[in-house]
Amino acid sequence: MNRKLLNSELGRLTVEEFSKSRKIPVTVVLDNVRSQFNIGSVFRSSDAFAVERVILCGISATPPSAEIHKSALGAELSMQWKHYDESKEAIAELKKEGYTIVSVEQTENSVTLSEFTPKEGERYAFVFGNEVHGVQQEVVDMSDLSIEVPQFGTKHSLNVSVCVGVVLWEVVRKLKIV
Repeated sequence: MNRKLLNSELGRLTVEEFSKSRKIPVTVVLDNVRSQFNIGSVFRSSDAFAVERVILCGISATPPSAEIHKSALGAELSMQWKHYDESKEAIAELKKEGYTIVSVEQTENSVTLSEFTPKEGERYAFVFGNEVHGVQQEVVDMSDLSIEVPQFGTKHSLNVSVCVGVVLWEVVRKLKIV
């Protein structure tokens, strides 16, 4: 028999414990993500992988929001977040704070996620773009590098919230946190 664990058996942190816990040196930046359900999913994945914070830019909605809450399931309450009117303002501030800026975008010089190796001791800001237009070119231009998730089907991109989960898992795995 292989019994499913109850939520009470998972040993999860409370929101207060999570706020004091060690985080991976990663900030997630959403560049004009329009779907509040995608934003909520990003909050949920960011909580799951214990990233430092989520930065919402431009048209990206902010909590409180019923739509964000529906997919975040409360992760919008555990995660630190901030909103900027312009993505380039957020990127400039993150650079001043010493972050390596990584656009998750298909570019002429992007490297695949499998080729990307985060360096221990560095802090990273991963920028994920709009569902249709991707990361703005001016944000790509401000980035230190671009990475892309390899794909083998007919579509040009993954859903942004799925992409966030894939990238965060790979970064956590490569930092040997799991």
